Amino acid sequence: MEYNFKELEPKWQQRWRERGTYHVEVDPARPKYYVLDMFPYPSGAGLHVGHPLGYIASDIFSRYKRQCGFNVLHPMGYDAFGLPAEQYAIQTGQHPAVTTEHNIARYREQLDKIGFSFDWDREVRTCDPGYYKWTQWAFLKMFGSYYCRDRQQARPIGELEEAFARSGTEGVNAACTAELHFTAADWAGMDEHRREQVLQNYRLAYRADTMVNWCPQLGTVLANDEVKDGLSVRGGYPVVQKRMKQWLLRVTAYAQRMLDGLETLQWSESLKEIQRNWIGRSEGAQVFFDVRGFDRKLEIFTTRPDTIFGVTFMVIAPEHEWVNELTTPENKTAVEDYLEQTQKRSERERIAETRRVSGVFTGSYAVNPFTGREIPIYISDYVLAGYGTGAIMAVPAHDSRDYAFARHFGLEITPVVAGGDISKESYDAKEGKLINSGFLDGMEVREAIGKMFDAIEQRGLGKRLVNYRLRDAIFSRQRYWGEPFPIYYRDEIARPLPESALPLELPPVSDFGPTEEGEPPLARAAGWTTADGDPLELSTMPGFAGSSAYYLRYMDPHNDRALVGREADEYWRSVDLYVGGIEHATGHLMYSRFWNMFLYDLGCVCEPEPFRKLVNQGMIQGRSNFVYRVVGTNKFVSFGLKESYETQEIHVDVNIVRNDQLDLDAFRAWRPEFADAEFILEDGKYICGWAIEKMSKSMFNVVNPDYIVDQYGADTLRMYEMFLGPLEQSKPWDTNGIDGVHKFLRRFWRLFHAGDALAVTDEAPTPKELKTLHKTIKKVREDIENFSFNTSVAAFMICLNELGECRKRAILEPLVALLAPFAPHIAEELWERLGHTASVCDAPYPVCDESYLVEQSFEYPVMINGKLRFKQEYALTASPDEITADIVARPAAQKWLDGKAPKKVIVVKGKIINIVL
Repeated sequence: MEYNFKELEPKWQQRWRERGTYHVEVDPARPKYYVLDMFPYPSGAGLHVGHPLGYIASDIFSRYKRQCGFNVLHPMGYDAFGLPAEQYAIQTGQHPAVTTEHNIARYREQLDKIGFSFDWDREVRTCDPGYYKWTQWAFLKMFGSYYCRDRQQARPIGELEEAFARSGTEGVNAACTAELHFTAADWAGMDEHRREQVLQNYRLAYRADTMVNWCPQLGTVLANDEVKDGLSVRGGYPVVQKRMKQWLLRVTAYAQRMLDGLETLQWSESLKEIQRNWIGRSEGAQVFFDVRGFDRKLEIFTTRPDTIFGVTFMVIAPEHEWVNELTTPENKTAVEDYLEQTQKRSERERIAETRRVSGVFTGSYAVNPFTGREIPIYISDYVLAGYGTGAIMAVPAHDSRDYAFARHFGLEITPVVAGGDISKESYDAKEGKLINSGFLDGMEVREAIGKMFDAIEQRGLGKRLVNYRLRDAIFSRQRYWGEPFPIYYRDEIARPLPESALPLELPPVSDFGPTEEGEPPLARAAGWTTADGDPLELSTMPGFAGSSAYYLRYMDPHNDRALVGREADEYWRSVDLYVGGIEHATGHLMYSRFWNMFLYDLGCVCEPEPFRKLVNQGMIQGRSNFVYRVVGTNKFVSFGLKESYETQEIHVDVNIVRNDQLDLDAFRAWRPEFADAEFILEDGKYICGWAIEKMSKSMFNVVNPDYIVDQYGADTLRMYEMFLGPLEQSKPWDTNGIDGVHKFLRRFWRLFHAGDALAVTDEAPTPKELKTLHKTIKKVREDIENFSFNTSVAAFMICLNELGECRKRAILEPLVALLAPFAPHIAEELWERLGHTASVCDAPYPVCDESYLVEQSFEYPVMINGKLRFKQEYALTASPDEITADIVARPAAQKWLDGKAPKKVIVVKGKIINIVL
């Protein structure tokens, strides 16, 4: 009987659905294990073979844990809001919900074909009002909270109002946008508008003016990763920097807790370091510089106050609120021109372009608070408004970007580190000491920094501060296809809807684009108001809103009273294993950790961190193929002959290429312009060129997993993706090796059959067979625990080679259970044929018996007159005399002895036998 995966795999997928094999409930009698995948955005293109890589790895681990006795939660859903569906709606008029539903159906079909053990009863879709009700609920809780630094947790905003009423800001230590100072009397005298302005300074969800990436053609704000080279990734439209009133989340309040929490997580050090750098903790001081002709002072943050004597100019960000005030009339035109240029560049580009120098002089001067020297104030886009204070003191002798700026504009570069003008040689870099005479004479750098901190505070010039690079998250988009904000406006004050009004569902609109006045699409919605006629918020939430707590909803997806109920939360607690791409290290992971910590403060979840262990899968790259068109013709020359012609290299669809050989008929049918193509062949074949590139539709190197499943089966796809290389590394997709995995499965199937009949015997296994089995069990278990799935596949192949034609139940039955997480369809079928009625998913995972791995014998290399002639196995208990007596009588030895008695037989026990003639 041949291995017929086309019948076998649909059979078991249907049976799993009918039996609810993967359905899971809270079960206190069993230990839990929660495995989570970063859920996909359902695009119209469907899955390509790179997408399932992480899903297959997590599925193997989930099945393994289940067989080890754990109650495994392994859910899946869809990150269903997003700009692509909205843009398609704008172009076609089709509602994004219709497109999204179609795409989800396509994804589900593909995922089911691969045989994942997802509990689909727990599916979530971020565009489902029953789901985003809880995103809106969380937003309301953040709007109604502030962060108390003394208690290191979120607290109700009402407590802050009570404190203001008692004693103003005295004694208040709260995360805020700006430090405010007022008395209880001041608070009592404030009207409702002013009080709300004050509270917005402290709310964890607040509304403020901020610089954003604005795309006029798309009519919306874009995240940094949606912009490249000043253009939107979606559509390629110009993007400018614009100050707009937006909703933000005060993520910065949790910066230190997020840093500290990293130490408790089983994440790679490289990933932790990415987060540490993104949070960017700095210990320094704020310092205020007087500005000539102004009463106000320019605030900067520095970690090296000992270099303040070497400041030769100041730089403020183009978005700094004082730009207009500091710009003198004679410099106004130049400043306006520069600001127009910088609007076209994203912050990410400004940070990355370290060699690019640009700027403009404001015409104003600051005063160094320690030297009294007047120093010019410039505007430059290498300073960002959102980091620190949006202004820096420039010390070109000790900072590379300041140095480049000073050289470009011909500014003074004074190598001063302390106390006065000194030469570079006056700083002993080797000893790290300031050796000039003066204010910091002879001090080590650390000591000098400390003294300057003290001096700044004693002179009232500023104070010590801890600063973070992390910035508050912009939380609103001018789009339709997103979660509506549960906010309405009365008397121009943002007010929360009652929780009983949730979910606030998206209304129908006549057009999904912005209005002619540039307002968000929701401005088109008729009656987009409260029952009292108050207008509702027109912006919607960003993509990361729905993905920040989806892992919690999986725990209790049908609960209409809470995001997650107490029983479910205390049982599942947090994600034990999270598998996804490294590209989410600074976005999704950061926001999810913030969201979870906030809910922990509220007592809604029982764990402060959401993801205990995280594994980043690498990227599967596309193996592109090329054809070579002779320039000016429709003739195509094979790769090996192309040097004889002037050719144009063209990407070709890899799905019409097999082992780099082009299917000529399929190529002619591929595109109309190639219908009459002619070919110059080598050895009767057209051989394509190839390269390893990013898997992309534009390069025609996207491989549809449906094609692989149809040709080889889902189990082959699963094992082959693991076999390609280490999970964490990027590797190219190359179908040249897939036949080997498919042959392994066919050979494994044949071990169990003779013709159409099951051929498994009850014969007792040999010690050698038991050793092979348990060696494989040990290896595969260790590999799964270490996510080394590629070497597990190799171990299975080695095992089959060593077993030969072994058909003994005592060997084959454990092998089926061992293979089940990797190839569940073939394992289910064989398990049933072996007489089991329960699913192999519940078969105990085999355990290695180390006693079978103890060496009982040794295969000796037999040398005759110094040359290896054959090998012979002997028990390790056999004595040299016993081995000597036996070896010379062996036919293999007699062949070389030719009837002669050997002069000497040397037996080195456990190593070698040497016969000397």
